[in-house]
Amino acid sequence: MPPRDNGHEEPVIRDNRKIDPETGEARVQGDGGGPAVAPEAPAQVDGELSAQLAERTADLQRVQAEYTNYRRRVERDRVVVREQAIAGALTELLPVLDDIGRARDHGELTGGFAKVAESLEAALTKLGLNTFGQKGDPFDPVIHEALMHSYSPDVTEPTAIEVLQSGYRMGERVLRPARVAVAEPGDAPSASDEDDN
Repeated sequence: MPPRDNGHEEPVIRDNRKIDPETGEARVQGDGGGPAVAPEAPAQVDGELSAQLAERTADLQRVQAEYTNYRRRVERDRVVVREQAIAGALTELLPVLDDIGRARDHGELTGGFAKVAESLEAALTKLGLNTFGQKGDPFDPVIHEALMHSYSPDVTEPTAIEVLQSGYRMGERVLRPARVAVAEPGDAPSASDEDDN
């Protein structure tokens, strides 16, 4: 018996690849959907592809540079936030250190309390806290706060003659200036000198 025709046609296969696998050249779709060789000259296609490649490469380099800058900025901000958090915590502990210093000056820092004080001071030093301000230091308004002023023939420049409260810094950042009594060279002005002014 002859095969029946059910109205089915053989499947049509169309090759929609952009590059001809046999010749390796770019092709465009023809009217019938079949392969057709691109009418452009190969040199023109290569020039367009090179221009597109250069444009995409420039875009990629720009995005990569932006990402690298973003990563650096995030890391820098992370370091700054960490330093600010540590500085804030250390600033809150400065009154405790002042109390420990006063207890040490009055001989009340003994026994277990002395060990706790030493441990606290060691931990804060490990976090970067440093004390500054010594008797005899030249007066520097950036790191000293003058609470008292006098004149003395014993000094040759404005000098901290007494430290009323130690200063603290973390790295180069001053958390609290040293509070000092300052003496300038010379004799105290007499009452008649002040009246002349």
